[in-house]
Amino acid sequence: MHARRPVLSVIGSSGVLPDDVHAMAKSLGRAAVDAGFRVASGGRDGVMAAVSEGARGSDAWTEGTIVGVLPSYDSHEANAYVDIVIPTGLGFARNTLVVAMADVVVAVAGASGTLSEMALAWQLKKPVIALASTGGWAARLAGERLDDRLSRPVRTATDPAHAIELALSAI
Repeated sequence: MHARRPVLSVIGSSGVLPDDVHAMAKSLGRAAVDAGFRVASGGRDGVMAAVSEGARGSDAWTEGTIVGVLPSYDSHEANAYVDIVIPTGLGFARNTLVVAMADVVVAVAGASGTLSEMALAWQLKKPVIALASTGGWAARLAGERLDDRLSRPVRTATDPAHAIELALSAI
């Protein structure tokens, strides 16, 4: 029997991204798959699409590597790079699934949805890594402890390669 591939869930901004954030998310996805992770996200646009695109571009990519957990029942809402679409119909509650399935969570930029996912990951005692240079909640919570539940803070990554290094050490 062989070991299960670890899951890296990437959370972050939806919509149109600044070019630098898009490039970092794409690089993160590729580096994650190169390092042996399966990549999960909310499966739609923004950071979710960029990280999925990067993951698909890895030489190590195989069918089933990229998972998208959608808020609706409409599987057509998934970005074109998702291999496995999970149309939950749960709305924002799907955020729990995105982080619960993770071995480690990486935040890229992000607004209130990302904040909720970071808090859920923290409550589930998942390692949380913030790509701080991308702004948003990732930058605001990098190096912080959300409460006394965990002794270590949200880990701060300086770039995608550093995020993967931290993710590997966390699992």
